[in-house]
Amino acid sequence: MRLVTFREGNADRIGARSGDQIIDLSTADSSIPSDMRSFLEAGEPALSAASKAVALGGSSFSANDVKILAPISNPEKVVCIGLNYADHAAESGMDIPPEPVVFSKYASAIIGPGDTIKLPPSSNEPDYEVELVVVIGKSGFNISQTDAMNHVAGYTVGHDVSARDYQLQKPAGQWMMGKTFDTFAPIGPDLVTADEVGDPNDLGIRCILNDETVQDSNTAQLIFKIPELIAYLSHVFTLNPGDLIFTGTPPGVGMARDPQLWLKAGDKVVCEVDGIGRLENPVG
Repeated sequence: MRLVTFREGNADRIGARSGDQIIDLSTADSSIPSDMRSFLEAGEPALSAASKAVALGGSSFSANDVKILAPISNPEKVVCIGLNYADHAAESGMDIPPEPVVFSKYASAIIGPGDTIKLPPSSNEPDYEVELVVVIGKSGFNISQTDAMNHVAGYTVGHDVSARDYQLQKPAGQWMMGKTFDTFAPIGPDLVTADEVGDPNDLGIRCILNDETVQDSNTAQLIFKIPELIAYLSHVFTLNPGDLIFTGTPPGVGMARDPQLWLKAGDKVVCEVDGIGRLENPVG
């Protein structure tokens, strides 16, 4: 299924995309929670009820008549992986890491498709990073690599907007500060369930800035694959339904270009992952 969070009138609820229609899952079955995190926490019963609602073709709206929001806006954790493509590490002037580089964003950074990325006046070097985002569907601590994919609900497209001057030029580096300005974590539009994706480690991934492709790669180039990331993270903290894992960005980022290319007001950024979706955001 392709799950969405949408707003119709003054109400936010979850739906399933079917062509150009959004099936209103909570109206179709009152047992289905109206927000995505609660839906994921409800587990298999909620997923089964949603599948039945889609099969029955319940109440629906045209996708053009509703506002599509970030698929999940209130995750407990937003975990991010840095330098997870070898060629991106090289262009950044950094060694390939021997283990995952982990940082985080706050949920206040999350915005949805069409929402404006707001450039902070305190940064002169805002950069773009397209990423595949893993959405956790089942709680687990110390998860093995062999069991890791059983904990994945699905995937969405993410944009890890990054203030490079904060991240790299502040004393001792401020990765988190540079990564978690408000609006610096666009995600969406859909949460695509894992059963529809096939191999997440073989997906085309690209970023298009003002109609120019600036990043173009494949998740096959990930240094640490998704099962490794889940195992590594969960040996320190429990992963819970709705948690997000930004898996890293491929080469082509603005800071590595000559001349360097920074986001500016009026830009339009498109992030795409094949089979997952196309995320568009203006910059203001």
